[in-house]
Amino acid sequence: MSFVQGRTAIVTGAGSGICFAFTKLLLDQGCNVVLGDLALRPEAEELLKLHSTPNKQPRAIFHRTDVRNWRDLDQLFKIAQEQFGRIDIVCPGAGIFEPSFSNFWYPPETAESRDDPLESRYSTLDINLTHAVRMSQQAVQHFTKAKTDGFIVHISSVAAQHANFFCPMYAASKHAISGFVRSLAMLDNPPEGSGLTKIRVNAVAPGCIKTPLWTESRDRHMFDEEKDEWVSPEWVAENMLQLVLNPDYKGGTVLEVGTAVRKVELLNDPGPLEKGNTLSNRKVSEDEVWENLRGLSGQVKN
Repeated sequence: MSFVQGRTAIVTGAGSGICFAFTKLLLDQGCNVVLGDLALRPEAEELLKLHSTPNKQPRAIFHRTDVRNWRDLDQLFKIAQEQFGRIDIVCPGAGIFEPSFSNFWYPPETAESRDDPLESRYSTLDINLTHAVRMSQQAVQHFTKAKTDGFIVHISSVAAQHANFFCPMYAASKHAISGFVRSLAMLDNPPEGSGLTKIRVNAVAPGCIKTPLWTESRDRHMFDEEKDEWVSPEWVAENMLQLVLNPDYKGGTVLEVGTAVRKVELLNDPGPLEKGNTLSNRKVSEDEVWENLRGLSGQVKN
């Protein structure tokens, strides 16, 4: 019998990619899942159909969720509690790869951007970082009040170990996720006699994962099919589950997932392994940034 059988997970970004693979794996292991996303890709819709019968176990419930909206996040927790009576695993997995509509190199005043200067917000940071922080806060509050052990699984990136000129907000958000996860490590070891439960907060740091986040990205040309190597979302999902199952992965673990897997050290880490973590054509995107800046320079008035 699987450890997660009969338990309940909340997963954002579950409509595609890594978080869809994680959702499927949890359901295969007997875990109920509340899926949060703006929409489901066809494969996620099929999975939902297989697990949406009220009397079927495990069950999956989809709630259309804009993770930038905290009321939507509240609703995910409410649904999980009402429908399943418990919450055990929370994965704030929704993320974007700094698209042109929310991009450091395309300011809110430019035609490409959909970030509204009047709202004083960047969607990339709201989705990649703020929603992950808020869901973690909600999860800690829930586990503490319910007096149950819990697991929070984040998605960082090998970008958290790099400087990324072409996507600085994405890189900043992933550096922040890794730092955030490490900062919550002590939740896995509350003071003796405190009566507090254990909450394990960990993260995977994937490399080049063949998901729509990459294959439909404006920067997909950075991947060289002859030199670079894809990693499957299913492989990342398996390691996300290990962050729940394996007691050796103490709270605060950041697990690099390329073709090989290793713990990323807090200090003096050697950096990402090569296979599954390289973008041989990244200079193309860097050159596009320089070209864009030259265009902006031509618009400057003295």
